[in-house]
Amino acid sequence: MQRTRTVPHNQKEQLLPLLSAYRDLLHKLIGEVWSTVQWKKVNLKERHSMVPMNQHRLLPTFRSDGQFHRELRTKHVGCWAYAAHWVDSAEKAAFAILRSWKKNYIKGERKRVRPVVRRLFARVKQSLCKLDGEKLRLTLRPREFVWIDLSKRYFRLPRVISRFGLGEPIITPQLIHLPIFRDEETPSNLPPMIGWDFNFDSLDGFSPQTGWVKIDTGTLVEVHRNSSMKLGSVRNKFGKSVKGRRIARKYGHREFNRTRKHQIEIARVMRKGSQRIVIEALKKNKLLRSGVFNYRLAITDWRGIARLAGERVEEVSPRLTSKNCSRCGWTNQDLKGAKVFVCRRCGVSLDRQLNSCIGIYARAEGVPYDPGWWDRVVLPSLIGGYFQSGAEPRATDELVRSLDETVMPQVVYAYDRYEDTYLPQH
Repeated sequence: MQRTRTVPHNQKEQLLPLLSAYRDLLHKLIGEVWSTVQWKKVNLKERHSMVPMNQHRLLPTFRSDGQFHRELRTKHVGCWAYAAHWVDSAEKAAFAILRSWKKNYIKGERKRVRPVVRRLFARVKQSLCKLDGEKLRLTLRPREFVWIDLSKRYFRLPRVISRFGLGEPIITPQLIHLPIFRDEETPSNLPPMIGWDFNFDSLDGFSPQTGWVKIDTGTLVEVHRNSSMKLGSVRNKFGKSVKGRRIARKYGHREFNRTRKHQIEIARVMRKGSQRIVIEALKKNKLLRSGVFNYRLAITDWRGIARLAGERVEEVSPRLTSKNCSRCGWTNQDLKGAKVFVCRRCGVSLDRQLNSCIGIYARAEGVPYDPGWWDRVVLPSLIGGYFQSGAEPRATDELVRSLDETVMPQVVYAYDRYEDTYLPQH
C-alpha cells in the first residue's frame, strides 16, 4: 500500500533553476510525442451496443516503442545542463502525462488538444536520491548535491529507497512529496465484500454476512457547511483584499484539516469492514444540475474517502442504482425524493439506500437482477438482522443501532424486526 507524505523544504533557490529547465524539457518531450499521434476513426456501435449505427469517434494512438525512447533520450541528453538521469525522469513523466490524457479523453473528459504542464515539479529517480540519516540527498550534477532536511517530519521513514520502501519523490519549489510503500495485510476473518452507496449525508453498505451497514457522514458535511458560511462572510467583508485572501487561506487550511480527520476515520471503518470495497464510479461533473443540489454535491468527499480506503477499492457503474429494483431490475421512474423503494413488478419494499447498495453488491458479484440469487443470498440476511456489537436493541421497533457513539462519524447497522417488510410479494 502506498501513502504519500509531504514535507516542506527551504532549498527553493537551488532547485528553482532545475525545476524550470525540467518543465521546459517536459514541454519539448510532450510536443515530440504528440507529433506522432495518429487518430483512428472508430464506429461506436462496435464498442457500445446502445448507440446509433452512424456515430463515430476519433481515438488516439502515439508511438511508445523502445527505439523511440532511445531516440528522445539521445536527442536531449547532449544539451542538458544537469545529470543525465533527469532526462530519463522527464521522459517517463511525459509519457505518463500523455497516457493520463488519453485515458481521460476516451472517457470524454478531455479535448483533442495537447496537454500543457504549468506547475513547476520534477520526479526524482531513485538513482538521483539517497537517504543520509535525517536528510535526503538529491543529485543535481555529477558531484553536486542538494540536501533536504527531513528531521521535522511527522512519519517514519523506510530504511532504503526502493519500490518496497521509499518510492520516487516529487519536488516542487516549496515541498517534497515522498511516496512510502508499506504492506497492509487484510485480515482473513473479514467479510469478502461490501457494496457501498454514496449519499449526501451517509454511506450505506451491504453484504450477506453483515447486513445493512450505514456510516453517518453528517458531521463531515457540517464542517464543510460551516466553513462555507465563514468564507462567505469573509468575502463580503474584505472582498479580494490582501487581508481577505489571507483569512480565506487560513479558513481553507482549517477546513481541510478538519475534514481530513473525518475522511481518514470513514476510510478506516470501510477497510475494517471487508476484504473488498465496492463503490460507485461517480463523477461530480456528470451529476451537476442547479441550485441547492449543486451546493450539496460540492461539499461531499466521495473521491477523497475512496482514495484513502486504499487499493482494495473496486468501482462499478452507478447507472440507475437508486431507480432499479435490486431483485428484478424494474425501473421506478417516479422515485424522486421517496425514502422507500417499492417495486411494482415483484413487490419488494425496502429502504431506498438499502436497495441501492444491494444493487451495487450484486453488480460486483456479476449477478445483477437475479431473483433466484436475491431470494437465496440477500433475503436471509435482511430477515435475520445483525448486531456485531452484541448489544441488545433499545426498543422493539428499532431500525438502526449505533456501534460506537463516541467516535464521529459513527457506524450504525440496520435491524428490522418486521420480517414481512423485506419479503417479496408474489
